[in-house]
Amino acid sequence: MIQYLDNIQHKDSKNFFLIAGPCIIEGEDMALRIAEKVINITDKYNIPYIFKGSFKKANRSRVDSFTTIGEEKSLEILKKVGETFNIPTTTDIHENEHAALAAQYVDVLQIPAFLVRQTDLLVAAAKTGKCVSLKKGQFLSPESMKFAVQKITDSDNQKVAIIERGNSFGYTDLIVDYRGIPTMREYAPVILDVTHSLQQPNQSSGVTGGRPDLIETVAKAGIAVGADGIFIETHPTPETALSDGANMLRLDLLEDLLQKLTRIRESIL
Repeated sequence: MIQYLDNIQHKDSKNFFLIAGPCIIEGEDMALRIAEKVINITDKYNIPYIFKGSFKKANRSRVDSFTTIGEEKSLEILKKVGETFNIPTTTDIHENEHAALAAQYVDVLQIPAFLVRQTDLLVAAAKTGKCVSLKKGQFLSPESMKFAVQKITDSDNQKVAIIERGNSFGYTDLIVDYRGIPTMREYAPVILDVTHSLQQPNQSSGVTGGRPDLIETVAKAGIAVGADGIFIETHPTPETALSDGANMLRLDLLEDLLQKLTRIRESIL
């Protein structure tokens, strides 16, 4: 997928690429500070980088959960991040109409896991001509993602990637089946969403839990089995984040992790 992004850096480095940022756009200053910090690290280790931030969270456990600071405001911030640092940006879309809207501001459209079978949504994303990343549903087999990818390519768009984000393991946990990564790489580049794979959903409180202590473990295994990219949500203070703080990586821990992952990548090339 990254070969289609003209504004991505270190494209020829042979390193994995990184999608990282806050779960949701909380404000312009924070988005710019996170992007600048991550860019300084990825430049150091020659890692191609895409900034991620949701402009709206439609899939929430409770009706009083935080969803957005404003759709257009958030998209404008994503655009400013991309223009300020000359990097590609990505956000997730939830409705067919969001595809054309978000495509005016970002470089990659992400399809959420729960919506990846929604044909009209995938076709709408593909028709924008933007890169499209497809999150594998927690309920889907790796083999079934072949058909999701085909919905994009059959819509005259070859710019597609798959994001692995774990499989449901009982009612309140997820587990990554690493055998699926080489399987799905037969259909498209594969990105391992480390932080969402460590979610613990369906909690009685109505707030999703997580295991951020296992981020390094899951990420190392993903690089070792050949993931093309890594997806990590990060925040300066996850405990104060407006969304998904329970499974995010604290920003000051990111450099040590990426250094270790780069070493693993070098060892398997």
